[in-house]
Amino acid sequence: MRDSRATLKGVKKLARLALFFGLSFATLFVLMTGLRFLALRLDWTAGLPGQAEARGGLVAAARWALSLALYAGVLLGLAYASIERVFAPLAILCVSLLALGFVSGVAAGLEVMGNAPAAVVPNRALGGPGLILSDRARPDGAAVVLLRGPDEPAGSRVTAAPGNPMVFGNGSAAWDRAPAYARFDSDAPAFLGRVAADLRVGSETLRLRMGEGLPSFLLYAGALVFLLGSLMFVFRLSAWPLANLFLGLLAFRGTLALEALFNSRYMQEVFSSFLQGRAPVSVAVPAIFVVIGLFAHLYSFLAHFARRQVRYAAA
Repeated sequence: MRDSRATLKGVKKLARLALFFGLSFATLFVLMTGLRFLALRLDWTAGLPGQAEARGGLVAAARWALSLALYAGVLLGLAYASIERVFAPLAILCVSLLALGFVSGVAAGLEVMGNAPAAVVPNRALGGPGLILSDRARPDGAAVVLLRGPDEPAGSRVTAAPGNPMVFGNGSAAWDRAPAYARFDSDAPAFLGRVAADLRVGSETLRLRMGEGLPSFLLYAGALVFLLGSLMFVFRLSAWPLANLFLGLLAFRGTLALEALFNSRYMQEVFSSFLQGRAPVSVAVPAIFVVIGLFAHLYSFLAHFARRQVRYAAA
């Protein structure tokens, strides 16, 4: 009778965990997509002629928000499971499968939306190459020079601000990593800018993997989710849930930085020179994620086994 009650209680906890993760992931994804879309629309080049319809910006914002929802959803799910004392292996399996399913479904939908033809706003005369965009209301007097003019607003550009060196960039890829004085869409601290840039790298990697095919996407996303799920031991290091959540934030921030590092062009060249054609370069990063996750799971098992031995010895 006790066993059946314990099993029923565990099933209820697992169901609540699944519901909590689903609501958290959906809320974060929708909210951050909206905020990112608004930020993109505030870019000075967003209103120039020749730009695609708003759907393109919405897809770009959703891809960025997907990477954030993945990290934040798994973080909150593991924290909830730790607080509710859900059986760790089942909690990790539940959160991992839900995260992988949600990310795969949303990424596939965004890939379909991104490949659909978009209407283009007709051009109107606004200037030629070297068009300067400036805002006199800003105290720093910053300006953007579109080297190819309004016909290619996402092309080469130069950002100039008084008292600072000019910054040459090419579209929003370099825009996210521009110095703080060159940012027009946000006055957020530099730390948040680096997090946003790393999330952009993660979202671009997921997009490229989905473009290579579902097996490649599942290989990468599954390895990343496996690594994130292995960090559940962090949420049980302290007796204070708030302290564990803070430690979890640091651990997930480090994982995000590692993902951006491993997917950088320099590290990809290092992997390519190391493998020398013996294996595809695309499996290098997932393999590293799996190895790190295995070590984290091994640590969790040994720590749990040691605590049980201590309790038995005390009894």
